[in-house]
Amino acid sequence: MTRILAYRFSALGDVAMTVPVFRELLEQNTGLEIVLVSRSNFADLFEGIPNLLFKGVNIDDYKGVLGIRKLAKELIKEFDPHIIADLHDVIRTKILDGIFRKRGYKVSVINKGKESKEHLTDIWNIEKEPLKHNTERYANVFRSAGFPVTLSHEYRTIKTEKEGIGFAPFAQHKGKMLPLEKSFEVAKILSEKHKLFLFGGGETEVGILEQWSHQLRNTVNVAGKFTLKEELQKIAELELMISMDSANMHLASIVGTRCVSVWGSTHPYAGFLGYGQNPNDVVQVKDLTCRPCSVFGDVPCYRGDWACLEELSVQQIIAKISL
Repeated sequence: MTRILAYRFSALGDVAMTVPVFRELLEQNTGLEIVLVSRSNFADLFEGIPNLLFKGVNIDDYKGVLGIRKLAKELIKEFDPHIIADLHDVIRTKILDGIFRKRGYKVSVINKGKESKEHLTDIWNIEKEPLKHNTERYANVFRSAGFPVTLSHEYRTIKTEKEGIGFAPFAQHKGKMLPLEKSFEVAKILSEKHKLFLFGGGETEVGILEQWSHQLRNTVNVAGKFTLKEELQKIAELELMISMDSANMHLASIVGTRCVSVWGSTHPYAGFLGYGQNPNDVVQVKDLTCRPCSVFGDVPCYRGDWACLEELSVQQIIAKISL
């Protein structure tokens, strides 16, 4: 049995995108075992994947070079890996890579396509071309380590009986989030004919969604009430999820639920559309040549008017529901 030690310590959505890659990689390569090291609270994402071991850590417990050395030593002692796969390529993982290389391990590192993403998000570049999907970048790490994998780019439905619509109106950055007054209008229209479940996280989001649930009929606020495992199960039971370019889109892909996704300053061309999701379910302003101006939605609008979000209409979203 060949054991690969892989690591990714980033946000929920980025880590969630590794799930279909691991699943299909392990199905296509018998005799392979993967240990994934990531943030402890992401363990439920990987439940039920054969030959995948999840190692949760609090990365803040391993600060500085000495802390990273300690982590490397612990991982070697616990798992005795054969190959290292860096799925993150940031400063802390570069240090880890160096430590493992000095100890004689083969280390395969993700190519995040930094230059191509910078070109894509150049507001003066009017000839936009789609980049490689990020799951293919993950898969390339393992291909370069000698393990072939062909990704299906199709999600797998877990629950066959589905009911209700989920709506996750928040995102980490302003450039990814529909103005709240528009999101409320979407929720209001949907709640007239559908059972609606509101998703979010954090005290502020929970408070807002709780108010919405009291104002709208057929609406349940599940924000702050579910564990990650319970949230995944609920999304699996939904007929449809509506999400910004955020983690909920990727959670829907993991459990095989169709997702209508709303995009502002970011763009599916950067490679972060939910795995297996239909590009026809993307809601965006198509005729703005400045889009995308950001990969993550974390840069200010150079125009100052956030046209990519302000010009999106509620009806654009509602129209996708019946498709």
